[in-house]
Amino acid sequence: MVASMNTTALLNAYDQQLRSAAETPSAVAVTLLGPLRLVEFAGGRGFVTYRDLGGADERRIVRLVAAARTFYESDPSIRSVEWKARGHDRAPGLHDTLIAHGFVPQEPESIMIGETQRLVADVDVPTGVVLRTVTAEADVREMCAMQDRVFGDEVSESYADAILERLARDDGMELWIAELDGKVVSAGRLEPVVGTQFAGIWGGATVEEWRGKGIYRALTAARARSALASGKTLIHSDSTEYSRPILERSGLVRVSTTTPYVWRR
Repeated sequence: MVASMNTTALLNAYDQQLRSAAETPSAVAVTLLGPLRLVEFAGGRGFVTYRDLGGADERRIVRLVAAARTFYESDPSIRSVEWKARGHDRAPGLHDTLIAHGFVPQEPESIMIGETQRLVADVDVPTGVVLRTVTAEADVREMCAMQDRVFGDEVSESYADAILERLARDDGMELWIAELDGKVVSAGRLEPVVGTQFAGIWGGATVEEWRGKGIYRALTAARARSALASGKTLIHSDSTEYSRPILERSGLVRVSTTTPYVWRR
């Protein structure tokens, strides 16, 4: 039973089920380079991932990073690339090599995994707050703009365009918002992963003045109910320090860390 899975078993499920094509369902192109998956997304975004580095030593890792950088740099449509590193991987010299090739480390996040059922709860929210899924373009753009602002980024039309393109593929992704008086105050995505036990919860963001009022917790519970209804018994998320405590209180556990390293043209 999922409830009896320890941290090691959860991490093994993550490595085996998610670190493959299942990790990037919205990719427009994928190129294999040794153990690496060089992914291209709509909106000029690149993404490097892998199940493991195949026991590569430091010299081999230098060659892999250099080749990946060259691959993306040769395509003028790619404006930024994220290399997704995991804390439990054997990767000698990877941090220094990425920095030497122009990749800038971002804040580490916690890889959280647990039983979907544990996130389902009745949560009180402030009067007037409404939770719902959105598909209309105006709603999606408002949601994306709020997320950009919360994460300290400039509002990006290309980010909203990519989300709308993904939504049009009808691959099971759901966009959830919490709104008050027509204003989006919290949001997040649910992404069921085909062929696995997992659904991912992503993009969680809450306007600062509405944090600590149960809204994000309620939005998480709503996504969990939807995931459970589609048969997904495990939830995973890369969580910031804002959302990690909420997920821990819900019964998810921190199985490792992930650090994005970003190269920008």
